[in-house]
Amino acid sequence: MQQFLGVDDVSGSVSDLIEKCLAIKADPKASRYAGENKTLTCLYLNSSLRTRLSTEKAARNLEMNIANLDFGSGWNIELLDGSIMDLETVEHVKEAAGVISQYTDLLAIRTAADLDDRETDYQDRVINSFVRHAKVPVINLESAIRHPLQSLADCITIQEQSSRPRPKVVLSWAPCPIPLSQAVPNSFVEWMRAWGEVELVITNPPGMDLDPDFIGDTPVFHDQAKAFAGADFIYAKNWSSYQDYGKVYTQGQNWRITQELMNRTNNGKFMHCLPVRRNVVVDDPVLDCDQSLVMEQAANRTWAAQGVLLEILGELRKE
Repeated sequence: MQQFLGVDDVSGSVSDLIEKCLAIKADPKASRYAGENKTLTCLYLNSSLRTRLSTEKAARNLEMNIANLDFGSGWNIELLDGSIMDLETVEHVKEAAGVISQYTDLLAIRTAADLDDRETDYQDRVINSFVRHAKVPVINLESAIRHPLQSLADCITIQEQSSRPRPKVVLSWAPCPIPLSQAVPNSFVEWMRAWGEVELVITNPPGMDLDPDFIGDTPVFHDQAKAFAGADFIYAKNWSSYQDYGKVYTQGQNWRITQELMNRTNNGKFMHCLPVRRNVVVDDPVLDCDQSLVMEQAANRTWAAQGVLLEILGELRKE
């Protein structure tokens, strides 16, 4: 693995990577010194809880040095070539990426969609600009349109928790009062399709379909109750409109995940990437029951990150 921006960067099959991550989970210190004398620098242009802690834990399990840089919205960086930087931007990505590359062995970046202009967001300019100008491997800790470490952790969780081959997995839109990006659902669909070991279904209100390039041939139901029938896993996530880009769908309160809906499943397990708005996205009884896997998903973020770090460190050792 030369870098980790999405599922297309996985060397070999998704199934093989899941098994490697599960082996790491069983013995986290088996490759304890794989990252010795190597430095991981993480740029946080968007706040983080699970991503930051799990990535740092994974790096330390490999004896890596780690540097966390928190910028939020306070780093006015220029991404476009040929810009006349006489306004608010004070540093160009060419210099920023070049300088960081002299200090680190791996660079991980977390950013977010602006949700103002779809074309700009879907070009994933921030992370792709760093990829273009950095001299070290880049890891996606969430971008404008993808969250691959979360999706890998989700694959690990489903593999662990599934009681039958090709379980039915439903990605369900859920309500939220603020606009959220399509990064998590895009990535989830992309990984489920690449993995190929689940029966994936998407359900969302009319007019709230994801990008067709991510959906592919995945069945999309606008009837949530019908989609839930016989499901083994329900993955709830809100996203703002792709078609009417960034707009919040305000008529979807009845899409909240309730126990009544879960009763239509095959004793289905509930999943969510967190953070989650209780009793807006999902009712307390669903989130707090034994069938809820949100804590398992969060725990598996460490093993997903450690697996990716090991894969990239292995390539660095070959150079």
